[in-house]
Amino acid sequence: MEEPKWLDGLLRTKFFNICPRHRETPRNECNMFCLSCQNTTFCIYCRSSLHIDHPILQIRRSSYHDVVRVSEIEKVLDIGGVQTYVINSARVLFLNERPQPKNSSHGAASSTTKTISYFCETCCRTLLDPFRFCSLGCKVEGMRKNKEEEEEGLRKERQQETHKATHPPTHTSNSRRRKGIPHRAPFAS
Repeated sequence: MEEPKWLDGLLRTKFFNICPRHRETPRNECNMFCLSCQNTTFCIYCRSSLHIDHPILQIRRSSYHDVVRVSEIEKVLDIGGVQTYVINSARVLFLNERPQPKNSSHGAASSTTKTISYFCETCCRTLLDPFRFCSLGCKVEGMRKNKEEEEEGLRKERQQETHKATHPPTHTSNSRRRKGIPHRAPFAS
């Protein structure tokens, strides 16, 4: 996944503060993020005056955690592998990792029911379906970790190839090759 420049800003932004420009108006929480400006969150009134032609993501809340509608984010980002949920009849995904529920027992199954468990590859949160990540933030972290591991593997391969090219194998007297299939002398009678 190639990361767009705005992605880190989106994941680090604190949403739902009161807009300093529109303190006295209703619905003044900062729950919008501009993909062009990439700098701060803003309210619906700021959008109509400052970001009218910019691509925008509207952030929503679910159980005190930030979510974004799949229909909005999938237009600008590959969200494959991230667990989605239906909340208020809209399919959403969580922006960042959430704490594991206190009563959750990682991997434990009931003695009467055999269950298949799925876990986030980054934070090990239990998932409902066979996805790889519980949130967009976990996917980003997981992809970065995989990329670092791949780059480390490639670096080691290049070092080995360079070593082989500059240090050709040497043959010792004990490592001579045979010239063919050995033929034994026939038994004497």
